[in-house]
Amino acid sequence: MGILVEVNRHEEGGLEYLEIVVEPYPYPISYRGQYHYRSGSTKQELRGPALSAFLLQKQGKRWDGVPVPGVKAHDLSAEAFTLFRQRAAKSGRVDEQVLDDCNEALLDNLNLVDGDYLKRAAVLLFHSTPEKFITGAYVKIGFFAADDDLRYQDEVHGPLLVQVERTLDLLQTKYTKAQVRYEGASRLEEPPFPAAALREALLNALAHKDYSGGTPVQISVYEDQLQLWNEGHLPDSWTVENLLRKHPSKPFNPDVANTLFRAGYIESWGRGTIKMLNECRAAHLPAPQFYFEASGFVVAFAEYSATYWHQRGVRADLIPVLLYATQHSIITNALVQQQLGVSKSTATRYLGELEKGGYLQKIGTRGAGTEYRLIGS
Repeated sequence: MGILVEVNRHEEGGLEYLEIVVEPYPYPISYRGQYHYRSGSTKQELRGPALSAFLLQKQGKRWDGVPVPGVKAHDLSAEAFTLFRQRAAKSGRVDEQVLDDCNEALLDNLNLVDGDYLKRAAVLLFHSTPEKFITGAYVKIGFFAADDDLRYQDEVHGPLLVQVERTLDLLQTKYTKAQVRYEGASRLEEPPFPAAALREALLNALAHKDYSGGTPVQISVYEDQLQLWNEGHLPDSWTVENLLRKHPSKPFNPDVANTLFRAGYIESWGRGTIKMLNECRAAHLPAPQFYFEASGFVVAFAEYSATYWHQRGVRADLIPVLLYATQHSIITNALVQQQLGVSKSTATRYLGELEKGGYLQKIGTRGAGTEYRLIGS
């Protein structure tokens, strides 16, 4: 069983007895071919993906480092290799000599080879149909008018490196609508969500996904929000709070993450979530939400809208004030009177309630020069 116990012989009331002391063990215990662990006051058997992950960990391996028999470098996608070389040359994170070498040597340099076999990471990143070997290795996108009203959808297949570009292109050209504004004679299009933030969220979903579950990355797009879901979990002892500040990089799939880093897609310092927060703040959008749902991790982006404020419990007659502050950066008592057609005292009350509720910040002290800015914008 691989455990050590302490056996003590005692005597009490003329009777002898043995005391067996078993210290807590930080890992599951094998007994008759089964692995057991304690959860609270009950004993549980380790099964399925959790058992596979545990056995790999005992061998010092990760899921994406397992070798795949029957696949050679010449079976992989030329398009994926070309894309990687272009991006890696631009990032400067791979020596030119390595990029000029053959595909076999490039894979070996990226640590995607184990003996005579390619690793799962190599198949996932470079094979034209990775789903032949890895179930659910694709991205699913859907546009919803409501949670139960799917209007249209797409699936993005192919090498992981190519999935990144195709998914981002679909999101920007088909699933989200850019706002048009003009600066002089120049026509400018502003996407509803920062492209850099969406890219970070997508790359995080693909790099940190638990591929053993067999479920694709799912992106749900609504009129004023966008959610990315991937199967997986945070590192042990981490909470969502860790993601909101500087944290070490602990990729779930280190070989996949290393290749994405060499290609310039991601950083290696755990700054992706912070970048999402900063990009949304710069675009005057709510901070993205990070949470767990249905055995997976969700990143949710939203626009400031009537629905957004209603979901946060803001009273209906106060929502127009916040929407104006969103669109124009600031709002004043006079503007509330003008836009809502209310008296000065009512406008004062509205602004006071929103300031007290933590939605608006007062700039200035009193009088006509007092302005209010949306907190977080």
